[in-house]
Amino acid sequence: MEVIVPILVQLIAGGAGGNVIGQLAKQLNLGTAGNSIVGAIGGLAGTWLAGMIPGLDSLVGAAAGAAGTAGGLDFGALAGQGATGLIGGGLLTAIAGIVKSAMAKA
Repeated sequence: MEVIVPILVQLIAGGAGGNVIGQLAKQLNLGTAGNSIVGAIGGLAGTWLAGMIPGLDSLVGAAAGAAGTAGGLDFGALAGQGATGLIGGGLLTAIAGIVKSAMAKA
């Protein structure tokens, strides 16, 4: 259970980030389902990448280490994973929206 919670936080935050970008920049909107799916994938990828960057690895708590500390969840790490998931989801949705717009013009 402690391993699933960080993944769910990353997926939900990423989906939220994707939908926020879709609403703010209409030309990047992939639709609600598209924003959510691409954002969720971006949330996972963004948190994974943040864990590999020195300095940010302590922010996300290196997902495996966050679940195993003292038999409980590290809420600071979950907050960091949520923040990086939100940003990662928004970024991947924006990139996918740019690619979609470029493909539509061609």
